[in-house]
Amino acid sequence: MNEPVIVIDHVSKDYGNDRGIFDESLTIAKGEMLGFVGTNGSGKTTTIRCLMGFIKPSAGHCYVNGLESYTHASEIAKTIGYVPGEIAFPDLTTGNAFLKSQAEFLGLKDMSYANSLVKALQLDPRAGLKRMSKGMKQKTAIVAALMADPPIIILDEPTTGLDPLMRQAFVKIIKAERAKGKTILMSSHMFEEVEDTCDRVALISNGHLIDSVSMEAINNRPTQDFKIEFKTSADFERFKGEGYRLVREQPQYQQVTINIDREDIAKLFTSLAHYDVHFISEVRYTLAKHFQDVLKEKAHVQ
Repeated sequence: MNEPVIVIDHVSKDYGNDRGIFDESLTIAKGEMLGFVGTNGSGKTTTIRCLMGFIKPSAGHCYVNGLESYTHASEIAKTIGYVPGEIAFPDLTTGNAFLKSQAEFLGLKDMSYANSLVKALQLDPRAGLKRMSKGMKQKTAIVAALMADPPIIILDEPTTGLDPLMRQAFVKIIKAERAKGKTILMSSHMFEEVEDTCDRVALISNGHLIDSVSMEAINNRPTQDFKIEFKTSADFERFKGEGYRLVREQPQYQQVTINIDREDIAKLFTSLAHYDVHFISEVRYTLAKHFQDVLKEKAHVQ
């Protein structure tokens, strides 16, 4: 594992009445893309604001490239492309004026990459900032964040307000950034979005980091689930005695869902040759299912 670029070290920000974030610890390695998922109000934005140095934690510290975030906020901002969860533009006339202002602030002379982002996102930067739709504002903020080719990218719900076509365009852009070796943190409430782009995903719930998991572990789980429907109740009952791990039974449909080690899948299909099967389908194990299981297990332990 490469050295950590982002470190969240036992960070809390307590707003009272169980609101805020509590004792969070998380590291992101150089070149890693981490997804940060949770429902609205779970603490994603508060965590990111602590990391950016916008607010001071009640306890603990955040570090970016070894620099403490709150103390060195202006310095680390120069290395980060940031899309905030709530976009508030300065008092400028058009998108072009804003992007030009950002380029001057960043010392950016070559606007060729910015122009390619504008084209990919189908943004019209001539539009007035105050008259822009939510989606247009989001596109403008994405261009501003990425145009200087920063080594670190922090995105707080970056696809909010984008239509499905523009979400696809954004995913293509962020995958290209990841391929360049950027260190990326992207918060989202959409599991499919982070599944498709991230190396690892962390779940936050009610201000607490619950779990983090690599997408490799999700996609290459050593076991697999299958749903099988039999044509007769006799076969349904007989199969249940085969000794497979039963996840779910639906006798009204003569269906079972089983969990099986991958090396035993061939054996399963051999045994099913002796049954009258209506259908068999693979049940894909998803990131959402993993986190549902984690939360259920945590609730059961408590």
